[in-house]
Amino acid sequence: MKIICNHRLRLLPFLAALLALGFSLPALGEDFQNPKAAIPPQAHQNRIAGAESFPPLPLPATPLRRTERRRPPAPPALVGKINLNIVDGKQVSAYPSVTLDIENLMNWTNAQLKLQYRYVETDLSKFSFQPTELPVLYITGWTPLPQLSEQTKEKLREYLMAGGTLVVHANCGRPEFNESFIKLQKELFPDRPMGWLPPDHPIYSCLHRIDQMRVRDGDAPWVATNKDQKHLLMGMNIGCRAAIIFSPVDISWGWDADKKPIIGGRLFDQGDSLKLGSNILTYVLANYEYARVFELTKIYHQADLATRDQLVVAQLMHNGDWDPTPHGLPNLLKFIDTNSTLNVQFKRQTVSLDDLVVYKNPLLYMTGLREFTLTDKEQKRLADYLQAGGVVFAEAAMGSETFDKSFRATILKIMPEAKFELLKPNHPVYTNVFKVTEVKYSPLVESIEPNLRQPQLEAVMKDGVPVVIFSHWSLSNGWEQLPNAYAKGYSDEDSLKLGANILVYTLTH
Repeated sequence: MKIICNHRLRLLPFLAALLALGFSLPALGEDFQNPKAAIPPQAHQNRIAGAESFPPLPLPATPLRRTERRRPPAPPALVGKINLNIVDGKQVSAYPSVTLDIENLMNWTNAQLKLQYRYVETDLSKFSFQPTELPVLYITGWTPLPQLSEQTKEKLREYLMAGGTLVVHANCGRPEFNESFIKLQKELFPDRPMGWLPPDHPIYSCLHRIDQMRVRDGDAPWVATNKDQKHLLMGMNIGCRAAIIFSPVDISWGWDADKKPIIGGRLFDQGDSLKLGSNILTYVLANYEYARVFELTKIYHQADLATRDQLVVAQLMHNGDWDPTPHGLPNLLKFIDTNSTLNVQFKRQTVSLDDLVVYKNPLLYMTGLREFTLTDKEQKRLADYLQAGGVVFAEAAMGSETFDKSFRATILKIMPEAKFELLKPNHPVYTNVFKVTEVKYSPLVESIEPNLRQPQLEAVMKDGVPVVIFSHWSLSNGWEQLPNAYAKGYSDEDSLKLGANILVYTLTH
């Protein structure tokens, strides 16, 4: 028997895009009844103990006590389904939610990965907010989220910064839920906007390759939505990982659609939903170690010391997630100080093209994960800076295709005659501190380009001298020296050597 989902979403085909741009929507569907809410989840055991018998996992596991030998161990808990009926330790008016879908996704993903994980139910009052207890918190609903106290929001913020992940989606794609969650995200991280996860994001390829998702509005025909059209997942980054993963379209109905088919709402196809859901969990597992280590923020090298002979490395801020590798540049500066004979103090400073101080810096460093744009005023200032003899050194964090395209387009807009060309192997940038003729790449690059051995730095030349140096393959992920399964870049050692060569070359020529 199919269940009809009462809806008004045909009037909002571009809901996700509008929400991402900050448009406000009226509260709809006060009379909406979610058919999934009437179906109870399957009963399952909810034990906490871990198991020794499973393959090595990135989560802590507790061995059985002697008195428990005859009791089969419970798999480690990966996902915590948040019960929002209890907020800040108090029972609130019944918040409608369902749990019938997540268990099927867990079972399907476990079969794909040949591992054993489970989900548990918890609430924001009894949860420890430790990622080691539950790496993933899962929230869904179809009405506006209840208001959280500032204390709870601070705990949730700390949980995400400490390596936790928040996975959120709207039942039946309800706009009132989407609007309330976008508001909550802005309250949690006003300086970290959500954005559409770009087409080359590893979440679309880490287990199953996903080039498109079939989506349906109401009882209209299924339509294939390409990820290039920015209609799949949104995310908020902490470092180089998506710490918040958000689907404005109902993804969970497809995790159990065979048993509980639903017509209506804004829904993803079942097969596509299972693949995307398992990719999300795989992505979180692969990033678990990186997420936990990232919490240990390092002090910027020499940032507070009295200056002597000083060369400042200025990192350019922009509107495209400009600082995804905050530990990278400080590590590189320390490496240069330790491994060169330069009697110079290096110092990291952030600058904006809105500020005239940009002209005081001989070098501007840029990185990013997303598309970025410059205003007309910022474009003119950057053009004037290059014309006056400044140098821009940029590299794509994670090997981001989106940042790559955006950076090249920006340079070509302010320098129409510019050409990006590979630096020749004998260029002094490869030999001035360290001789770098062959390099190793990260495991992901080696799987894509197994025969690649040469460094691939590009430059825009002016009068025979580089004024722009660019690396498509990430350098800053290697500078950070953090375990990052999805980084497309150079090995840690070669990243540091190339980075040292580039900075010394540009700051001494």
